[in-house]
This record gives sequence, C-alpha cells and structure tokens, in this order.
Amino acid sequence: MSNPPIILDDGIDRMSDFISQARHKPGFALPAYFYQSSLVYQNELSAIFLKSWIYAGHVSELPNPGDFQQVEFGSDSFIVVRDKQGELHALANVCRHRGARVCEEKAGNCKTFVCPYHCWTYNMDGSLRAARHMEALEGFDRADYGLKKVKLCEFEGLIFINCNPDAPDFSGPLANIRPQLAGYNLPQAKIALKRTYSFDSNWKFCLENYLECYHCATAHPAYAKLHTFEDRACNVQEQLDALWARSEKVTGIEGLIKEHRRIFNNAEAFGACISAHRYGLYEGNQTGSMDGKPVAPLMGSFEDFDGGAGDFQIGPLTYMLNYPDHCVLYRFLPRGLHETEMELVWFVRGDAEEGKDYKLDRLTDLWHRTTLEDAYIISRNAEGVHSKLFEPGPFHPEFESILQQFNAWYLAALADIPD
Repeated sequence: MSNPPIILDDGIDRMSDFISQARHKPGFALPAYFYQSSLVYQNELSAIFLKSWIYAGHVSELPNPGDFQQVEFGSDSFIVVRDKQGELHALANVCRHRGARVCEEKAGNCKTFVCPYHCWTYNMDGSLRAARHMEALEGFDRADYGLKKVKLCEFEGLIFINCNPDAPDFSGPLANIRPQLAGYNLPQAKIALKRTYSFDSNWKFCLENYLECYHCATAHPAYAKLHTFEDRACNVQEQLDALWARSEKVTGIEGLIKEHRRIFNNAEAFGACISAHRYGLYEGNQTGSMDGKPVAPLMGSFEDFDGGAGDFQIGPLTYMLNYPDHCVLYRFLPRGLHETEMELVWFVRGDAEEGKDYKLDRLTDLWHRTTLEDAYIISRNAEGVHSKLFEPGPFHPEFESILQQFNAWYLAALADIPD
C-alpha cells in the first residue's frame, strides 16, 4: 500500500469538529481523517479498546496450572493465566516497579513471572512474590504492588477480558445466546488451527469489511455460491423460512434459531455487544466448505445438518460463524494506526482427530481464501480513502445497516456523548 498521509495540524478541536460533522451526516461512510489521525487512534484505544469485552482465548489453550498466553493490542499486553488453584486471571503485562514487561513469550507454562530488569517476581494470580532488597524502603508492602488485574469472563469455553474496572458483568448479556451456542459444546471443542493475518491498514477498514456483505457476491465467489447472506433477504426469504421451520427438529437443539441482537448503541452495556441469528446455505450445501460438503464430525449435540449457519457477535471485535461440523472465530485488534491483526480460530469437535476425522486444508480452505480476498479489497479500500479526492458516499440501507450502527456507536464513543 502507498504511504498514507501524515496529519501535522491535528488537535482536540479538529477531532471534535470531524466527529460533529460525521454525526450530523448519518448513513455515509466516515471521512478519511478517522483513518489517518494519530490523535484519533490514541483516543480509540482509550475510549473503545480499553473499555470493551475482547476475546482472549479458549479454555483448551490453558488446561493446566501455570499455562498462560498473551493478548496484545495497541501498545498494551495482557497475560491470561491459570493459577495453582485452577482459576483464570487476566493481568497487565507491566511490572509495578519500572514498567518492564514481565512476560516475553506469547504462550507457555511457568511458575512465576519474573521481570527481566530488576527481578521483581509475581505469582500466577498476579500477587508480588519477591522484590529484591526492597526491605530497604520503609513501609514497603508487597501486597500493594501486584500486577494490575483486568476483568475476565469465561463463557462456553471462550475467555473475554475488559480493562475497564467499572465494566458491568458480561455474563448477563452472554446468557442471551446460550441456547444458540450451547449445542456446539465449545468448552469441550478443540482448536484445529489458529492463524493471524496482518493487514497494513487501519483496524476500521478490516472491521467495516466484516460488518457488511454488500461486497460478498462480487469479491467472494466461493462464499457467495454457498451462503444466502450474500443476497437481499427478500430474495431468499422462502429458503430462510424453510430453514427455520426444520432447524431445531433436524439438529435436535432447542432454541437454535432464536434471534437476539443487542449491539453497539443498543448493547446492554458499553462494549458488551451480543447478537445471534441463523441464516441459510443454498440448497444442497451442508456446511461452509469449498464444495458445501461436511469437513469434520458434527459438533457437540448436533444430530444432523440443517443447511444453516449460526452468526454471532460477542463484543464489538469478536465474531463467530458456526456450522454444524465446525466453528470459525474472528477477532480484530489494532497494532498501530496503520496495522491490524485479524485472528481466525477454527474449532472442531473435541475428540476429532486430524487426518482421520478431518483434513486441515479442507476444513480451513474456504475462510482462508475468503480472508486473502478480503486482504486485497481492504488494501484497495485504504488506498482509495487516503486519496485527497475521496469523498464519503452513502451506505446501502440493507447490506450496510450494521456498519451504520457501528459508525454511530464509534462516533459517540469518541465524543463520549451517549446516544
């Protein structure tokens, strides 16, 4: 991608003016400023990412005491770890002495976290175990200097964190999608593959692309030939009605087709977006694979394929597309103003064996190809938006309706003005 413009005359007043102008023009794409401003990016980290529920991993990745893995976004790093008692904790990866990171490996197992700078040593629950020679400081109490904790919530085997100490409990909103999600038995599922895709573009280009399917029919031919979501609802309503009529009986899962949507400004709490709905595959297709045929054993308590897929949003940055035989999770995180990491996680039944019950290439091919196609159109989108001639155009009222909801929430969060 060509080098994006550098904004030299930025400031709070200018940012506020752009926010006000964008909020007074709903139904249109965001101005280029929001993808180019370092000031906007720093405010996004504080106003959105540090206050939202973010996917941090799956319980299968932390089965034993001492198991840990890092989650990073912006300039922050967090450690998700299981302690000796089996409890999960989320800790800021910042030594309480001079700020060095106490954990360097992305994942692993250890008994303590030791700062490489001055050897302050922390237990798995974040408490300070030893601070070398600090007895020389009168009144020093180790209990006052544990690693900072952030909120953690485990739901159906998925682990989420939130850095806002005042964030309401996430378990309440999550309970609304338990009937739709429980049938996959994600706590007992296993990760077949986890892959990170890096994009040289602002995080909003990546997330906005995921939130609309206006591009699906033209940019994703393999996806479009399988999924009715690529078309307007009025054109596939008959197929959707037939799916919803048979789904629970065929799969044996009560509540599977129940729709729930509380996202963005309509979420129960800030950053606690929750949605679930089931949409159809075109006739003759059973799952999300290149040929529409099964690629793994049925998940959880599914009894058969119903020709549908479960679409989930959990928080503002995590999404799942769940087929009866496998699930695909997406997470979007910024690593810089013009750098984004999109993590894809493929789940299969916990007792499925690679090579015997599923082949990794067949399992992952559709969404790997779709992601590479997305990488192309996202880069083209970013290059065009960075042109001095770019002028935001109108959104499609149906295909881009969720994107409009995101924009309204995003602008309100930056302005810190509740809608």
